[in-house]
Amino acid sequence: MTRVLSVPVGVPAREARGGLLPRVQRWARSGGLWSLAFGAPLVLVFAYFSWGPIVRGLVLSFQKTNFLTSSWVGLHNFEYVLTDPVLPRAILNTVLFTAIGLLVGAPLPLALAVVMSELRRWKGLYSALAYLPVVIPPVVAILLWKVLYMPGPSGLLNSLLGTVGLGPLAWLDSEQLVIPSMVLAATWAGAGTSVIIYLAALGGVRPDLYEAAELDGAGVWSRVWHVTLPQIRGVILVLILLQLIGTMQVFNEPKLLTGGGPNNASISILMLIYQYGFVNSNYGAAAALSVMLAAVLAIVSIVFQFSTRRLNEND
Repeated sequence: MTRVLSVPVGVPAREARGGLLPRVQRWARSGGLWSLAFGAPLVLVFAYFSWGPIVRGLVLSFQKTNFLTSSWVGLHNFEYVLTDPVLPRAILNTVLFTAIGLLVGAPLPLALAVVMSELRRWKGLYSALAYLPVVIPPVVAILLWKVLYMPGPSGLLNSLLGTVGLGPLAWLDSEQLVIPSMVLAATWAGAGTSVIIYLAALGGVRPDLYEAAELDGAGVWSRVWHVTLPQIRGVILVLILLQLIGTMQVFNEPKLLTGGGPNNASISILMLIYQYGFVNSNYGAAAALSVMLAAVLAIVSIVFQFSTRRLNEND
């Protein structure tokens, strides 16, 4: 009587006969153990320094600690943060900074890159000038802006306004002007990186598309709208997402320009975390607010990615 081997559907005969152990042995003989021996320490170190703080912060959000002794307090830290009267103002300021920052900081680098890509001469010089603010250390750049925003006629910006007959403005002392003033400083500091990325993306657009548009009688702005923007849409969406995440974590500008004032008009969520942890030594509350901010950023990123994927599928 002939014996028939039963092989599951979709599984190659060699795998069905060999099983898991022979495959592991072949992997080990082909140098897999050496790869694991050399790669595992690097992976473990990376996981420790990247995921370790995340896990530690999550645990810390449920504890009251001075880093010498710790006690489990459950959701008390989250309750403390959510009932803090400063939190709504910090959320509002962060949302306003993000909204104004995206409205100004998203289209401006793209417009500069498109204009610079149309230039025939001195393109390298203009690229270097656009990237120059990025080279300046952030703290130095913010302190320079603080000098520009000095109150009264002694400030440089107020002096320029005085030459055209306008009175001095309280750039950083006005609750209405403080956030737009910080957005202006942040946009100036960060636009250079986006300009360089956009220029690289524009350099990858196929020239024959522009030639076809010119043959059809398209002007400069028509070529930009119908050729350039669709071709670099993926880069635009990625930079908008990165800028969205970055502006929601604003810290340097309110900390160095205003200290959160006037009357908490510029305090941000990240600055409130700083005050919890390094001013009040309430590390559990700082960790709890950090966890909530991380969750919001994760949700925003997922929704943004899902929306852009649906947009690409519809096209």
